[in-house]
Amino acid sequence: MIKDLWYKNAVIYNLAVGTFMDADGDGIGDFQGLQRRLDYLHGLGVTCLWLGPFQPSPMKDDGYDIADYYNVDPRYGTLGDFVEFSHACKQRGIRLIIDLVINHTSDQHPWFQAARRDPNSKYRNWYVWSDKKPSNADEGMVFPGVQKTTWTWDKEAEAYYFHRFYEFQPDLNTSNPEVQAELLKVMGFWIELGVSGFRMDAVPFIISTKGPDVKKPKEQFDMLRMFREFVQWRCGDAMILAEANVLPDTDLEYFGDDGDRMHMVFNFQVNQNLFYAMAAADTRPLVKALKATKPRPATAQWGQFLRNHDELDLGRLDDEQRKRVFEVFGPDKDMQLYDRGIRRRLAPMLHGDRRRLELAYSLLFTLPGTPVIRYGDEIGMGDDLSLPERNCARTPMQWSDEPHGGFTKSDKPILPVISGGVFGYERINAARQRRDPAALLNWTERMIRMRKECPEIGWGDFEILPTGSPAVLAMRYDWKNNSVVIIHNLDDKPKEIALAVGGVGESDRLVNLLTEDHSDPGDDGKHHLVIEAYGYRWYREGGLDYLLRRTES
Repeated sequence: MIKDLWYKNAVIYNLAVGTFMDADGDGIGDFQGLQRRLDYLHGLGVTCLWLGPFQPSPMKDDGYDIADYYNVDPRYGTLGDFVEFSHACKQRGIRLIIDLVINHTSDQHPWFQAARRDPNSKYRNWYVWSDKKPSNADEGMVFPGVQKTTWTWDKEAEAYYFHRFYEFQPDLNTSNPEVQAELLKVMGFWIELGVSGFRMDAVPFIISTKGPDVKKPKEQFDMLRMFREFVQWRCGDAMILAEANVLPDTDLEYFGDDGDRMHMVFNFQVNQNLFYAMAAADTRPLVKALKATKPRPATAQWGQFLRNHDELDLGRLDDEQRKRVFEVFGPDKDMQLYDRGIRRRLAPMLHGDRRRLELAYSLLFTLPGTPVIRYGDEIGMGDDLSLPERNCARTPMQWSDEPHGGFTKSDKPILPVISGGVFGYERINAARQRRDPAALLNWTERMIRMRKECPEIGWGDFEILPTGSPAVLAMRYDWKNNSVVIIHNLDDKPKEIALAVGGVGESDRLVNLLTEDHSDPGDDGKHHLVIEAYGYRWYREGGLDYLLRRTES
């Protein structure tokens, strides 16, 4: 029984503890430093934090190679520091979700070490083994071009082990009931320490059948129901946000027809088509993706995002669409990754153009679902393409113009802080932007506040409104006898449109939520609007007393 669908109107902020704020001066961010910055996040309007992995790890994959599920890596502090931090979040009304990385462990995990040493160990069947190298070992790699195989010979075990990711991340045999029981124990442990849920990594791989004889893996969707039931037994309003880059015809399998599987799923389909829309000023594929992902159970929710800690995966676009996105946002080979995506941050992809940044974030906050923001994007942080693979977009948070961006007192930060040029910490930092009312940081805070005042977007039904231009996207949301209308022009030229709204409001007037530029319909009943290049409008349908009326509804 779900007690509270808080995630429906949340604003989620994603960060890595190690690159956010260093309190003890060792060059690595920690929970004490993160706790010092909670008031900054609270002031921004964040209602939920999503933390990347912080458990003990050899750190060969930014912490996604976990060696102990029940502890905090000493780099970041202690379990006591985590509990203090989770309590501080609760005091500020901020929910906390953490990465749940259970498809694989580190090869340094005691479970794998026991499994490789002794074929009779109970942990042997916690992983996936083969005496011979399977014929399909060169297929299904998550990181093509970097990863060469999914089966690696282990001298100590005298067998091949399966790893969908890097060779130092052996896959758990998630079909094993003993493994499942242990994973539930892991979830229960962190719920008891104050988390409100999990972002579950690599969900399609977790539920897939694994083994040397598996040629075409099958998804075991009942496993998702088991995870959901457990977290809600332990905490009635806990939720799971699934990372599942799947096609729309299988989305409902992850939500469950009755909404009894994942609470939230990232909308990769909309994300990829959104970047094509911004690259080509053509919203038609985006509209198609929005309509294809519209069906979902009443308790289910999409997670909408622009960029995150991974590459911008464009694998679902066709060749011509992908080529266009590459040309506009990642034309150089070192900007691309895994033969399918772009590894850059949002601001440099948009050349630091304030108009395009505002357009992109206005789109994020008004797409059907819950917005997920990447740390530093609220100030327009850049990337460091000299760093390998995805590390280029994982540089430390830029707090001030002090050395190393105010992130650390150490001369050796965990990753180099971006310095010099357009996106260097000397120019782009939170302290400077806090003092500038017109800065991107303060604009983002105002937009988050307005997004929370428009629960129709998170809770309501939506309809795509015809605009007569493929460059202009207009959407209407209806919920509890209230309507909001959102318009975006993705072209670099102004567009004139005639819009028939047809909402549920008591008045035909459109009240602009961001400026005093309201709109009344013409004699033909349509709103005649000129939307500037990269322009956007947030309207509420009704008279100027719209706030009072919405509160009473």
